This record gives sequence, structure tokens and C-alpha cells, in this order.
Amino acid sequence: MLTRDFLLKADCKTAFGDIEESLLWSAEQRAASLAATLACRPDHSPVWIFGYGSLMWNPVFEADEVAAGTLNGWHRAFCLRLTAGRGSASQPGRMLALKEGGVTSGLAFSLPEATLHEELELLWKREMITGCYLPTWCELALDDGRYVTALVFIMDPRHPLYETDSRPQTIAPLIARASGPLGSNAQYLFALEKALSQRGINDDCLTDLVHKVRELQQSHRPLAG
Repeated sequence: MLTRDFLLKADCKTAFGDIEESLLWSAEQRAASLAATLACRPDHSPVWIFGYGSLMWNPVFEADEVAAGTLNGWHRAFCLRLTAGRGSASQPGRMLALKEGGVTSGLAFSLPEATLHEELELLWKREMITGCYLPTWCELALDDGRYVTALVFIMDPRHPLYETDSRPQTIAPLIARASGPLGSNAQYLFALEKALSQRGINDDCLTDLVHKVRELQQSHRPLAG
């Protein structure tokens, strides 16, 4: 599992697997992206981060507050070709991102102002290794009735790793087989299913995908004898 210590020490060129050099962002590119994002920070209000995937069960950053929330206008999709971390170039998997349309429920994290830049640098090192996301400020409806502006990592459809076909029948075989230095792609999917279930969040497409991946894994399991 990805840990804070791993991220702090990680050399992005090697720690996540073999990343194509043309896709790998430098520390300077990540810093420039973070600076540009913070320049658009609304009214110096607390910085909230919206977690809809692994941030829900493994945020690794420090937060002053965690609250359930809903993002309108975007939905979960395994539309990012995964060639490192939990996949490889020879056996690519699929990573979660957000695509336009629909609605997404997840967790919102309010970051402490005193260590804001440190926490965001770590987040950028985790999410923006290849610059595949568009960090975007979006209005988030918290379950307690509050509305906050949160930072959301949305898929960049112009990115070379973006995949248009994220139907369960297409991506289930990829997720069932892929693995990398951080573990298997299927482990990520099952952890997501568990996190959503614990929060009472239903996602029919995800349920179908989990069912298909488990079936594929069982069909390839060697018989005892």
C-alpha cells in the first residue's frame, strides 16, 4: 500500500515502475502546476480536497476535518490507462478518474493551513506524476448541508493515457490481470468497492465491474489436486 513515508522518499522515475520518459513530469513541472492551482484558490478559504478513489481509504495527508460530500457534473470512470504503480507497459490496467456528466459521492478533506504547501506537494507527487489530471476548483455539497469549494482531480481527456472506452466488459480483463510495484489493479478495485460500501454509496457500474473481475480471476485460478 502507498504510504506517506514511501511518497516522501520516492524517486518518481523508478518508485512506481517503468514510466515512459516523455510522460513523466519533473519536480519543476509539478511545482508549477501546484503554484498555478493555488493562484486560483478562492478567497483564501480553507483548502478542501475531494477524494473519490484511493484518497477515501488511504489519504496519507493530514486533515483538520473529513466530511462526506457530493460532486455534481462528474462521474467515476476507469478511463486512465495504467502503465505504472498497479500496472505496467506490457500489461496495462486502468486507473480511476472523473469524466463529465452524472454525480459522484466521496469524502472531502480540509487541509491544515500551517502545513498546506507540504501536504499539497505530497499530493501532487502522488497524483500528478504524468500530469494526467486537471486539478480543478469545484463546488462540493457536504452531507451536513454546507457547501465548500474543493480541489478535484479530473481526467484530462487530452492526455496520452486517456481511454475513451471504460465499459466494464472492456476494462474487466485488464484490471483482472494488471499489477505493479504498488500491488494489483484488482486490489485497488476491491478496496474502492469496500470503501463505498462502508459509506453506503451505491455505484451500479462499479458493482458490475467488480463482479466481472472476480469471475475472471476465479476462472483463471488453478484447480487443487
